Amino acid sequence: MSNYQRILFSYVLLVNLQYFISAQNTISDQFQLTLGHIKPSASNEQQTKAAEELIQRIIGTKANLFKVLVDPTIGPEGKDTFKLIKCRENKIWIIGTSGVSVAWGFHYYLKNYCNSQIAWEGVQIQFPSVLPEVNETITSNDRFRYYQNVVTAGYSTPWWNWDKWERNIDWMALNGINLVLAFGAQEAIWERIYLKLNLTREEIDQHFAGPAYLPWGRMGNIRGWGGPLTSSWHNFTINLQHKILNRMRQLGITPVLPAFSGHVPQAFLTKFPNASMYKTNTWYEFPDEYCCPVLLSPRDPLFKVIGKLFLDTYTEEFGTDHVYNCDTFNEKNPETDLDVLRDIGRAIYSAMTDVDPQAIWILQGWTFNSGRRFWTKERIKAFITSVPLGKMVILDLESEQLPLYNKLDSYYGQPFIWCMLHNFGAKLGMYGSAYRINERVIAARKMNGSTMIGTGLTPEGINQDYVMYDLMSEMAYRHEPVDLDSWFEQYSVRRYGVRNKDAAEAWKLLEHSVYHHTNETWRSRRHYILTNRPSLEPSSYILQDWFEPSVVIHAWRNLLNARLTINPNSLYKYDVIDFTRQSLQVIVEHLYKDILEAYKQKNRTEFRIQSGLFQEIFDDLDKILSTSEVFLLGTWIRDARLLGTNDKERDLYEFNARRQITLWGPASQGKIIDYATKQWAGVVTDYFGARWKIFLSLVESSIPWKNTTFDQTKINDIIYEFVEKPFSEGHNKYPTDATGDPIQVAVDLYNKWSLRNPMKRFLENLNKPKLIQ
Repeated sequence: MSNYQRILFSYVLLVNLQYFISAQNTISDQFQLTLGHIKPSASNEQQTKAAEELIQRIIGTKANLFKVLVDPTIGPEGKDTFKLIKCRENKIWIIGTSGVSVAWGFHYYLKNYCNSQIAWEGVQIQFPSVLPEVNETITSNDRFRYYQNVVTAGYSTPWWNWDKWERNIDWMALNGINLVLAFGAQEAIWERIYLKLNLTREEIDQHFAGPAYLPWGRMGNIRGWGGPLTSSWHNFTINLQHKILNRMRQLGITPVLPAFSGHVPQAFLTKFPNASMYKTNTWYEFPDEYCCPVLLSPRDPLFKVIGKLFLDTYTEEFGTDHVYNCDTFNEKNPETDLDVLRDIGRAIYSAMTDVDPQAIWILQGWTFNSGRRFWTKERIKAFITSVPLGKMVILDLESEQLPLYNKLDSYYGQPFIWCMLHNFGAKLGMYGSAYRINERVIAARKMNGSTMIGTGLTPEGINQDYVMYDLMSEMAYRHEPVDLDSWFEQYSVRRYGVRNKDAAEAWKLLEHSVYHHTNETWRSRRHYILTNRPSLEPSSYILQDWFEPSVVIHAWRNLLNARLTINPNSLYKYDVIDFTRQSLQVIVEHLYKDILEAYKQKNRTEFRIQSGLFQEIFDDLDKILSTSEVFLLGTWIRDARLLGTNDKERDLYEFNARRQITLWGPASQGKIIDYATKQWAGVVTDYFGARWKIFLSLVESSIPWKNTTFDQTKINDIIYEFVEKPFSEGHNKYPTDATGDPIQVAVDLYNKWSLRNPMKRFLENLNKPKLIQ
């Protein structure tokens, strides 16, 4: 280390000393004894090198503008800290307590000093000729920043190769995430174990779900659906998991590994006839062929035997960082007796500690959300306090909508992580609770007796509504709520690299509409008329009535006006597509209302006019979505097929990819239908649009003066036979390359629809001229 570096390092220690002393007595310090061993496994030198390489991947040769160093002593114990200092030669020193802290500090500087953004859908980075001055220290409020949901592996990442995972892990570190679910290659390990236990290949194939359905097989909801898995799949996932874990550990991220939850193949009933086990309840009416894996009772001695065998085998292959996830009762309930619940909790935990005495159990609080009638306060307390305090960490999985920490006395002393779930099924659609997040994270941290030890991002699917994840990530270091008007305006500056009045206004309009969901009882899961199976009786949660539709149209107009003075970078083009998609969706909702009114009034002419406009939207939506690879069905299918090593595998993976985003499950009417819908070019016209075309034609023929009756069940059967089944089982090719200029297409669509109702009415309400130039 040079003299200059020693001076710099001494200065960092000095300026942090007072903070270090004053920060010792924090809320989460009560868990220092139980969680103190959860720390980076890589050396300081390894983490420094990993952070340097990350920065180089992001900015290439400009990485020489930054000097980095990992030193855990610069901040309080258990709290990530980074220090930013502008030094001579126009360079920025970043000193952090871990590789993650250094990456976090680098990203913080880009965001707050260089008006830059690194998002899922693109990157906007700019450096002035002279780097902005900085002398700032940031320390995390909590011990952990958690990421992933167990089902993200089904809805977003099943087809990811290492290139995509590498970018995703970089993004994690850049946002300070230091605790990440890493569930890969479970099935490969289980196959080894099942073969040792003399299960046949047929029995194993009947158990494992397909690649797009692995999460629900792991949680014991289904078996066999979408499978079988092949040896090439297992080899791929093992190799990929090694790369993922190695990179996470190099950066100082703690991976959360799987533990045995008790779900085993039905063959166990005959292999171990004396063990206490039972078939799980049917989940979403799946037929016998695909439902009801066996749950081995945690109280049975065999549970520990199998649990030890799995954890030994898994950690022998992949190592361990002592943190494990286990959700035995996902969307199903155990026995009711309190003493039994305590025994179950102890048994699950001891199956971990028998292998790893330092084990920490991560539990998804969704168990209690989904089973609200069963999981009374007494039962929850009996279950979670059966584990020593501080040895179980609970993910309060949907804190922005259904928080439980405030109803359960901060989980009766067990530490918890405040999580934003936000997305279900990886659906597209602008939505968020920015105001709740801005206030409630900080309030939860400050409440009396709080055991909050972190913040978390737990979406079922990613790659949408990035603004919400950017805001939530900042809650890890913010001490007070932000001014959201200013924050959204600055978000537009970082995203586009320039301060633009129209762009800023567009985002502030969305802040006060789609991102201002505050309804305490209604939970949006982004079910939309456009993507739902056609009906004349929509569920109340489908029509989006919690924001003013004209505001979205106004935001669309403003963003398009910004094109005249803004640099059309990749993020701006993405937003033009997304704003257009959202606006067309709003128009669809209101055209649907006009269709219902025409049907109610038996006005065949008006019904036909509104139906024609309604169907035009699908073609227009497909046109704008086709201008970006991000919004192409062909990309999703291509990525799935690329993992196959022969035609049989490729066809199976394509079936998984198509089926999950449409019918989801088996049987003639599908199961969990339209849950994981995607507004992508290809599926919009050939699936959603095709369904509505048939439906509207049949509805028109059933208008009362025809002396026919409307039969929804019969229409569903026709739609299934002619659209849903052929699409989900098809192999026709879809484009993987974008076509057209998104900005010009968006302008053309705006001008087209501005002359037609209902958009014409929206613009009249705004007193805005219809066309834009």
